[in-house]
Amino acid sequence: MDRKIRVGAVNYLNTKPLLYGIERSPIINQINLEIDYPARIAERLLLDEIDVGLVPVAILPLMKDYYLNTDYCIGCDGAVASVCLFSDVPIEQIQKVLLDYQSKTSVQLARILLKHYWKVAPEFAETSQDFLSQISGSTAAVLIGDRALRQRHISPYIYDLGEAWKRFTGFSFVFAAWVSSRELDEPFAEAFNRANQSGLESIPLLLTGLHSDFFDLRQYYTQHISYNLDENKRKGLELFLNYLKEFSLSSQLSN
Repeated sequence: MDRKIRVGAVNYLNTKPLLYGIERSPIINQINLEIDYPARIAERLLLDEIDVGLVPVAILPLMKDYYLNTDYCIGCDGAVASVCLFSDVPIEQIQKVLLDYQSKTSVQLARILLKHYWKVAPEFAETSQDFLSQISGSTAAVLIGDRALRQRHISPYIYDLGEAWKRFTGFSFVFAAWVSSRELDEPFAEAFNRANQSGLESIPLLLTGLHSDFFDLRQYYTQHISYNLDENKRKGLELFLNYLKEFSLSSQLSN
């Protein structure tokens, strides 16, 4: 390829270790790094506006061909902390669930868990910006990322979707992975993988300059987010994609 590789990523707290490695690696000179929220990065990959993106895995059924790049992802092996269903009432009393417009994977995961794990059937509602004030009474919401970590200090009922998936299936979960629609050049792919690895190895250094008023970031990076795209996560991903087929949700993702 005679131009720079277009790379899309998210600037949430959970992606900062990966971005830390990429931005400090020689690979940065080979890429144009573009930052947006997850659903928008997904749209840009589907529109061929980027070459590889750290995208929600729920878009995979919409791609004719896809490649999972690097040995790393945004995942969890139990409670993830930053992907939750927030409510003022217990889950059996929830009548409506607001779906975070920034998310694709997490909102579909919530639909699956509500039906199969919690066995409830609330109404679902799409959202746009500034919907947090609508979390009230029997109206709950799926929130992801930094806003979810803040909401943990507000909502009395918190249902962690990573934890629920683990209890339901026994598998880890993959929220996002480095995905491309074409196979990446091998030397670039190897260098990009090393940049991700370097960032994860630099988490202690990253933490010296990173602070959060609403969550212990050392705990977040070491106990909640799990970055290795291992076999357990791949099996969990396969099962999740099978549920998407069952629910015929892939058509809804493009609406």
